[in-house]
Amino acid sequence: MTDTSMTKTERDELAKLVRRREKLAKVDVDRVAAERLADFEQQMASKYAPDDDERWAELHKSARAVVAEADDAIAERCCELGIPERFRPDLSLVWYGRGQNASRERRATLRAVAKTRIDAMAKTAKLEIERRSVAVQTELVAGGLQSDDANEFLASMPTADTLVGAAPSVAEIEESMPPRDQYGGTPF
Repeated sequence: MTDTSMTKTERDELAKLVRRREKLAKVDVDRVAAERLADFEQQMASKYAPDDDERWAELHKSARAVVAEADDAIAERCCELGIPERFRPDLSLVWYGRGQNASRERRATLRAVAKTRIDAMAKTAKLEIERRSVAVQTELVAGGLQSDDANEFLASMPTADTLVGAAPSVAEIEESMPPRDQYGGTPF
């Protein structure tokens, strides 16, 4: 019968490979995040013309005809009222090819929100990569532990949840605060 358990050398080599993969995956997260931001910028910079879509072109043509007819009626009424042609109000059709994204302020706001969201997604991805890497490395190390003390030590390592603890309640925070009159506040 052959021994199928990993050797120390195999565990060490696998642990090195896991760390290299972790590093590569984190760099790849940065690449993906940059691509997501570039895609967002592309969407935001897009302009749409009536000719981009057959139905849009038909609707635009129909709208131009309606506006021209209404403008002719305004011109006729202005003539009846004695308003000279050069001073008369007129109607025209405007196609806003960028919608709200034509506004520099709106684009800046959207860009900031997108960047924040993409950064958060990248941080979450990197954390998950690191978490999985550590889990695999832990499994590799645990497979080579032989003593009960070593296994107990590994099992006793605390997690972030146990170290940070539960979120405090509002009542607990209020109890830890000095009375309102001590810091110049007025009661509600």
